[in-house]
Amino acid sequence: MPIDAVAAVAAEPRRAEIGWDHKDIQLYHLGLGAGSPATDPDELRYTLESRLQVLPSFATVAGAGTGMAGGLSSPGVEVDLAAVLHGGQTVRVHRPIPVRGRAVQTSKVAAVYDKGKAAVLVLRTEASDDDGPLWTNDSQIFVRGEGGFGGERGPSARPVPPERAPDHTVERAIREDQALLYRLSGDWNPLHADPEFAKLAGFDRPILHGLCTYGMTLKAVTDTLLDGDATRVTAYSTRFAGVVFPGETLRIRMWSGDGRIQVAVSAVERDDAPVLVDTLVEHS
Repeated sequence: MPIDAVAAVAAEPRRAEIGWDHKDIQLYHLGLGAGSPATDPDELRYTLESRLQVLPSFATVAGAGTGMAGGLSSPGVEVDLAAVLHGGQTVRVHRPIPVRGRAVQTSKVAAVYDKGKAAVLVLRTEASDDDGPLWTNDSQIFVRGEGGFGGERGPSARPVPPERAPDHTVERAIREDQALLYRLSGDWNPLHADPEFAKLAGFDRPILHGLCTYGMTLKAVTDTLLDGDATRVTAYSTRFAGVVFPGETLRIRMWSGDGRIQVAVSAVERDDAPVLVDTLVEHS
């Protein structure tokens, strides 16, 4: 079997030194659609170096996203990348991410679950600097055709959808060039830029990165319910349920709770087709 679950989980973490500064933060935020209107004081905290804060979702691209790549190249993992789907993402920040920093990043396979027709790899990336832990990322990666090996199915608990109308609903337009800008933060998959490659993958045009939708959603929640203060976010999780195309509009529904905001995201132009589900923002 291409995935040896025991060997994958037992393997020593991959270690790498990473660094970033204000340019990396600004590029990431611009890739999420920040900066419109360009002179809006609320947008300048994402785009102007003298006022800059960092969305916690930046952790998914820090080091050009090498953490996930390190996990997929772990011993015991030999998969066809064409069979790989990004199923879900969780980021937990242990303190606010600094605008400029250096860190040691470790990546490993934290778990392998058997879903029958697919295996699920939980790729964990942790980063620490001289002051201690910064963030923990868990990426849930589905590998089609690799299930059925008799392993654990994994946790099945999911957030219970609220039975009331959303407390807030906002819409965010996706620029036609947004995937081209977002990919400069490190995800060079041609699926998001090359029309011919997208057709080979079964799409009539390039699709937006799921992690771009993930970041856009966190920014919308932060701006709408957290007074625009990204340092209040402590954890953010989602499950990817559908694709998004550049030029479409995201409809982002939010339900507030005690330190928790549940979120659902859909594509307006495709009859509210689900995009992000089981989405939860935890905050102080």
